[in-house]
Amino acid sequence: MISVNRRIGSASAIVALGLLAAACGSSATKASTSTTVAGAATTVAATATTGGGAAASTSAGSTGSSGSTDTTTATTSAGTAGTAKTTAGTTGAAGGVTMTGISDAECAANKAVGKITYLSSFDFSASASIIDVVTAKEKGYFDKMCLDVDLKPSFSTANYPLVAAGQAQFSSAGSYTEILNYSKDGAAFVALVDYGKAPIEALITKDGGATELAQLKGKTIGVKGDLPPSIVAMLANAGLKRGADYKEVLVDGFDPQAQLKLPIDALPVYKSNEPGQLDRAAVKYNLFDPAKTNTPGSFGLIYTSKDYAAAHPTVVTDFTRAALKGMEDTIADPAASVAFSIKLINAAGNTNFLTQAGETYRITQEIGVVKASTPSGEPIGEIDPAVFDKEYSTYVADGVWPKGAPADTHSYLPGVAKSVYGTDGKVIWPAS
Repeated sequence: MISVNRRIGSASAIVALGLLAAACGSSATKASTSTTVAGAATTVAATATTGGGAAASTSAGSTGSSGSTDTTTATTSAGTAGTAKTTAGTTGAAGGVTMTGISDAECAANKAVGKITYLSSFDFSASASIIDVVTAKEKGYFDKMCLDVDLKPSFSTANYPLVAAGQAQFSSAGSYTEILNYSKDGAAFVALVDYGKAPIEALITKDGGATELAQLKGKTIGVKGDLPPSIVAMLANAGLKRGADYKEVLVDGFDPQAQLKLPIDALPVYKSNEPGQLDRAAVKYNLFDPAKTNTPGSFGLIYTSKDYAAAHPTVVTDFTRAALKGMEDTIADPAASVAFSIKLINAAGNTNFLTQAGETYRITQEIGVVKASTPSGEPIGEIDPAVFDKEYSTYVADGVWPKGAPADTHSYLPGVAKSVYGTDGKVIWPAS
């Protein structure tokens, strides 16, 4: 387990976006080797670490194993999934992006849309689907694509109505499930990028507390807003049903040290955040990782509205291109990208008290999960419908939505991300 803490391919993406446009027009609507202790958790001694194509749909059953926690510092986990199919074809649209530059026609189309607003999902934190966009902005990548992009710090759940209403054009989603939860009242979204194809959440217990998930039966879990779906599913796989076998109480703030002093028995966390805080404070804890029980999930998605994707296909493709180039750079030099994030965090007032150490930890962990969860031969960020299908079907079966699941609207566009990569596995980008 883990922890404690050229034009090549563009045609298919444009075709998919073109098909989306037609559909919209005709219808209303994350450093060391980890060890798994089967079925049991070992208290972790705190250690400081630093850091296109038409939508395809497949079905997958839910899988799982007994809960266990990790005994090492560090990283990752990952599900694998099938490759999304794309629909190739030809398009009448002139233009494109090659190693020599962006065509005049594509540049003109991108400039014509005017100001583009991107809303982050948690300040300008060094998170996948935020730090990549920040890096792209700071390095002039959007300008290179003739896109006038304004970045604004925000919070994930506040962004959906703004994107739906056209007050913002792109944003960052916590998971595919989150997108489905907000696809209601006529709002329709499409995910363009999915960096993490495994859960980023985990569940921690106090030193001396539960070392097996089954020991949480009848216990209390502290919740910040809501219990993450991947945690609900992991607990269900261990025989603990939501609403019957454990209690949930709301806790305030984002300080895991303070929260672990409350009369609770477990606390949901992000593997890329709270474990790092506890490690740096030399606080011991036990960690249960959903990914290590084969619980599906996703994180670090970039999305737009269905209508915007249909109306502005080159903008969608080139925003995606710039963001993926930003992630390519972030993976190659995390420290430089963290510096960009800290610059914008401080400029915005740093209301969440984020630190360079914390953000370095965050992106280091997330890069590990992103790389490990990306199927071999597939580019980072490409949408894999099988991942989303498994996430949805498992969460339905495991009781994530006790009042009824939202419809799976297949809110994604596979192929857009893949279309901006060359045969060398790198983002197609002008050399100068």
